[in-house]
Amino acid sequence: MYLTVSKQQYWLETYGDKEATPVVFLHGFTGSYKTWKETIEMFGGTHWCIAIDLPGHGKSQIDRPIRMETFCDHLAQLLDELAIDKAHFVGYSMGGRTVLSFAMLHPERVRSLTLESASPGLESIEEQMARQTKDEALAEEMETQGMAWFVNYWEKIALFSSQQQLTTVEKRRIKEERLSQTASGLAASLRGMGTGVQPSWWDKLATLTMPVSLIVGEWDKKFVMIAYEMKKHCQPANLHIVSEAGHAIHVEQTEKFATMVKDFITRMEE
Repeated sequence: MYLTVSKQQYWLETYGDKEATPVVFLHGFTGSYKTWKETIEMFGGTHWCIAIDLPGHGKSQIDRPIRMETFCDHLAQLLDELAIDKAHFVGYSMGGRTVLSFAMLHPERVRSLTLESASPGLESIEEQMARQTKDEALAEEMETQGMAWFVNYWEKIALFSSQQQLTTVEKRRIKEERLSQTASGLAASLRGMGTGVQPSWWDKLATLTMPVSLIVGEWDKKFVMIAYEMKKHCQPANLHIVSEAGHAIHVEQTEKFATMVKDFITRMEE
C-alpha cells in the first residue's frame, strides 16, 4: 500500500498480525520490499513485519534526491501513520546504513538494530568527496546508458561475485528486480542517500543504547573488516560472521539469516 508523508509517496507491504511486535525491513541499493519475502515467511507470523521501498526504488519512484536525514524523518512519520511507537529494524547494505542513521536521529523509536553488510558511512571528508565523485559519474552513466547497461555492469562487480553460486532461478529473480528499477530513481538515490553524502556515524557508534546485531558473510572481506571496526566502537553489539555467504546473506543463506534475526529479536523481547 502507499502512504504519503511530506508530499512523498512510499510503498510498503505488511505481513502478520498488526497487534504483534513490529519489525521494519529496509532493502539495499537496486532492491525492493520483495527481497525480504523469504526471510519474512520464516518469521512464521510471530511479528508484524513491514517492508518499505526506499526512495527511488520499487514502487517508491521518486526521481529527485532525498537526503538520508530527510528520509529518516519521513520514516518516523510512516511509523506514526502505522501507529507504531517503537519497532525492531533490519537493514541490508544501503538499508543498513539507513536504519543505523534512523537509530542515530530517532533513537526513541528503535527497539533493536540488525545491520546486514552495513557501514556507518565514510570517516574522512576526502573519502566522502571521492565517493561522491564516483557515484555522480555512475549516476550520469546510468541515466545515459539505461538500466540494461547498468544491471549488466552492477551484477559483475566484486561485491556480488558470490551470487554466481546461486541457482539460475535465484539469479534471474535478482536480475529482474534490478531491471524493474528506473535509472532516474537509482540516480536520485545515489545523489541523496549514497555512502558519500550521508553523515558519518563512526564517532557516534558508542552512543547507541539499543541492542545491535552485526551480520556479515565470510566471503565479504571488506564488510567483515568494517563490522570488526564497528564492534570496537559499539561494545554491546553482537557480531556474526555467516559461513558460505557474501554480501547478501539474506539471499545466499536465507534460513541461517532469518533464524539469526528472529532469535536475536526474540531474545531482546524476553
